[in-house]
Amino acid sequence: MEEIIRTKQIMWTGALFALLLMSLVLSVMIGSVHLPFTLTLKILLNHLPLFDLTPTWTLAQDAIVWNLRLPRVFLALVIGAMLSSTGVAFQGMLRNPLADPYILGVSVGAAFGAATSILFFRNSSLLGYLTTPLFSFSGALLSLWFVMALAKHHGQRDRETLILAGVVVQSLIGAFLSFLIAISGQQMQEIVFWMMGSLANHSWQDVGMLIPYLALGFFYLSLQKRDLNLISLGESAATHLGMNVEKKKIWVLVVGSLLTGAAVSVVGIIGFVGLIVPHLMRLLVGPDHRILLPISTLAGAIFLLWADTLARSIIPSREIPIGVITAFIGAPFFAYLLKKGLRRGHV
Repeated sequence: MEEIIRTKQIMWTGALFALLLMSLVLSVMIGSVHLPFTLTLKILLNHLPLFDLTPTWTLAQDAIVWNLRLPRVFLALVIGAMLSSTGVAFQGMLRNPLADPYILGVSVGAAFGAATSILFFRNSSLLGYLTTPLFSFSGALLSLWFVMALAKHHGQRDRETLILAGVVVQSLIGAFLSFLIAISGQQMQEIVFWMMGSLANHSWQDVGMLIPYLALGFFYLSLQKRDLNLISLGESAATHLGMNVEKKKIWVLVVGSLLTGAAVSVVGIIGFVGLIVPHLMRLLVGPDHRILLPISTLAGAIFLLWADTLARSIIPSREIPIGVITAFIGAPFFAYLLKKGLRRGHV
């Protein structure tokens, strides 16, 4: 059995990794300045240590690939991986296929914290570049705490009320966020566009800042794959098997909130990635988190990369916020899952 699982994981990982590499090159090609596939590949390879190709491209083309598009591509990959792995953790730990950082209000809480930092602490020298991520993480945790407290009933958190609690908290914190936008003055346009999610105007510095969050968060969640499988049997069964369910749940949700807060602090709110990708991958590879977590992480990176490519290329010389693209895809998907859950008698 273990051999079958390992073989399945290797096959899916290899296939998705190959798709990721192909998507990376294709995404770098696409833009207001079209670059041929072969030329793009040569420019990318020339920046690797083992290759020293004779340039057949201009310095401007090299700058477009390496300094403008590639950081954005890697940022999409990192953000997609962060949000997808968080979605797997939330859905597995809460045993609810609709659990997602966006739907539970964690993303809007992170956005509220980040907006507070931008408006009132932008020039703070105490924490420097970490000010916005720290405020974003604090807002995400505050929102998560409200949701979990509101969903708690007689010492237990009901799956049926969890989504409703998320909607309530999302509306409440959204009102505070709207108030901040209203008093932001000249920064209103910046914050509104950031609220819709955007990967534009980011550099390698942003990618470098997020990679440690992704690495540490994914490492921790990878260690919890067995426990995520256990809790899928039910909280009582997991407790009888020796798991401290409440403690484990808190730690997994905190780490997921950290990943979400870091992502939101850089690119704004990008919804539904943590809902769509884990659910589709669960249909393809099954519910075993030993396979589901790494596969969903890779698939989320690919999904957000293509969503961003669509956002910056669907209208010539204009860019649509990526949050709009994911909402167009995710909202109908959420409605389908909700309707399906109601037909079965649970959310």
